[in-house]
Amino acid sequence: MNSRQVELEKLVKTLHACELCPKMHRPAVSGGPVLSKVFLVGQAPGTKEPIVGKPFAWTAGKTMFKWFYEQANLDEENFRKLVYMAAVCRCFPGKKEGGGDRVPDETEIETCANWMKAEFALLQPELVIPVGKLAIQQFMEIPRLDEVIGKSYRLERWGHTFDIVPLPHPSGASPWHRMEPGRSLLRKALKLIAAHPAWPKVRVAKQGVLL
Repeated sequence: MNSRQVELEKLVKTLHACELCPKMHRPAVSGGPVLSKVFLVGQAPGTKEPIVGKPFAWTAGKTMFKWFYEQANLDEENFRKLVYMAAVCRCFPGKKEGGGDRVPDETEIETCANWMKAEFALLQPELVIPVGKLAIQQFMEIPRLDEVIGKSYRLERWGHTFDIVPLPHPSGASPWHRMEPGRSLLRKALKLIAAHPAWPKVRVAKQGVLL
């Protein structure tokens, strides 16, 4: 086992034991120690993900994995094996008064960003895929979804330069990705992801060759 894999496994193990944010519902959720140059960033786990022990484990995940299968020919099983899956916050934030999931506060987001900083340092991703407004906002301004979806950007964060292709959140509560212009912009974004130079490296890894 190479040293980066060992370090990543140590990092993920420490992440799972995190108890820094008192309002968050533990345990922390991780996609596992996947060595990859493709780095997906979700928003935060829901109620199902901590039980199952993996991100995007329910309805929204089924929709998102369908997107990648249809446009990038990568099914859920292999996606989870080949793409590093992170999030803005790694624990379920809990429910807000009146229903719905609570949005993490700035302190929680800043605290959890330290995990992503460590992951970036170790993985040095070439392609970052933020899913949903909260995730996109950690990297760039987002006046409206239709102004950022369907485009690729070159950014720098924590001393590391990478490409970013934002995606809308695959929530069933949002009609954005099911109607125009969202539908066409989503398809354009997924094609950019599938054509990115980092994506063939994921395919090579699928055949047993190191990234």
